[in-house]
Amino acid sequence: MTSQTPAAGARADTLAAVPHDAPDAIATTLAGFTRRLRLSDVPEDVSLRARHLMLDAIGCALAARREDFAERFERAAHALPGADVPEACTAGVMGFARRLPLRDATLLNGILAHGLDYDDTHMAGVLHLSVSVLPALYNMAARRRASGADLLAAYIAGLESGARIASVVKSGFHGQGFHPTAVVGVFASALAVGRLVGLDAPGLVDAQGIALSMASGSLQFIEDGSWTKRIHPGWAAQSGITAALFAQQGIPAPHAPYTGRYGLYRSYLDTGRQAAVDLALGTAHLDADGRATAWELENIAVKPFPMCHFVHASADAAIALHRQGLDIDQVLGVEVAVPAGVVQAVCEPLVAKRRPTSDYDAKFSLPYAVASGLARGRLGLAELDPAAFADPALRALMDRVHYVEDPASTFPRHYTGEVRLRMRDGSVRTHREPVNRGHAERPLTNAEVREKYLDNATRHFPRAHAEAVRDQVLALDRLPSVETLESLLAADPAPQPSARRPAPPAAAALPVLH
Repeated sequence: MTSQTPAAGARADTLAAVPHDAPDAIATTLAGFTRRLRLSDVPEDVSLRARHLMLDAIGCALAARREDFAERFERAAHALPGADVPEACTAGVMGFARRLPLRDATLLNGILAHGLDYDDTHMAGVLHLSVSVLPALYNMAARRRASGADLLAAYIAGLESGARIASVVKSGFHGQGFHPTAVVGVFASALAVGRLVGLDAPGLVDAQGIALSMASGSLQFIEDGSWTKRIHPGWAAQSGITAALFAQQGIPAPHAPYTGRYGLYRSYLDTGRQAAVDLALGTAHLDADGRATAWELENIAVKPFPMCHFVHASADAAIALHRQGLDIDQVLGVEVAVPAGVVQAVCEPLVAKRRPTSDYDAKFSLPYAVASGLARGRLGLAELDPAAFADPALRALMDRVHYVEDPASTFPRHYTGEVRLRMRDGSVRTHREPVNRGHAERPLTNAEVREKYLDNATRHFPRAHAEAVRDQVLALDRLPSVETLESLLAADPAPQPSARRPAPPAAAALPVLH
């Protein structure tokens, strides 16, 4: 093969400076880091934060337990051929007593953890990592009777690697129509699982090469509020398991998964977005010897709202205006200044965004997030009920919401938002959130993460159960086997009180539907 000639004057950190057949420095560095990372070298505050991120993802999964999407995906998983294997060959699903084959359980755990869109986000990479990396490791660790420390080290390695892989493109995947959570999640999961099963550094390069052929995830769901986004992290997780185990068997794989002629960055980005790539971010602050001088895990934001992260700052700005005292009837118009990079996801088409027809539509609607914040002063799971976003008063307010691109935004470093109200008396009221709440510069504390977890986990499960799970996760570095956590989580909630169910007709011979 003939090497690509580097473009004259190209910076060393650009794709143009890397010949097509050159060694992939990102793949080899991440492989070495993942293989040689020692938990003892991870600062205690980073390790503790990692456990809180796990706890947050688990809480999101438990909160989803009785959602329509959760129960339908669970039934679909059990309808897959081979789902009725002996129990010894199965793995646990968070919040469900029925077990599944390992990769199917992994897929479903990813769906559950991500399904409410309440899970963490790495800001610069613009992706959700815990909901692919944790499901990929969780069942595998239990199957192998791995310790909690083994799982924790692999999880940290997966998050650190995935964050860097995504950061390289500076949100370019979104502009190309790919969902970074899905595309990058498979590489992060393959590295994490590869670490767990003991792959050496060359084997971890192979795992990344195999993952390249599994990376997928379209943003088309944004157009109609469909459910495919929910599948993405679980699909990445089970594909990561497959990639790692294939590599373990010595399956030959490409060795330039990121920078090769048909590698990730050249195949998944057009030429304009390739020019913005900064390859140095792929290995920034870490070495192939397993050490890091800065931890991207600390730049992972925990969500205060169960909505697309792009609307959070604007929602907080609207809530702040509500709390100042606001008569909605006196609002003539609402202008929201947003980063240009979020417009396609949460602002357009504007007519559709003003009329969400499903909870998923609502999650990606800037007009709804702002209107709910202004009128109600809140934006929680209750506001995703159809009655909430179909409220005629809210619809009338959404019709007054417009957006403008914010030239002062620091996106993707921060997901900024500013709300400006034009009042009937001619006055203008404004509130700006330059740094979204939950960001590393304005983080939710560990105590707040625990509070959020308990709110989520006790939606359907007893507090004692939620606290038992919490205690095991936070003590994960001392847990002898992950099997105990998997067993604890693989449980159904108590039946709902019969008073909440419609009574069957007195003489009916029909089955009762639950």
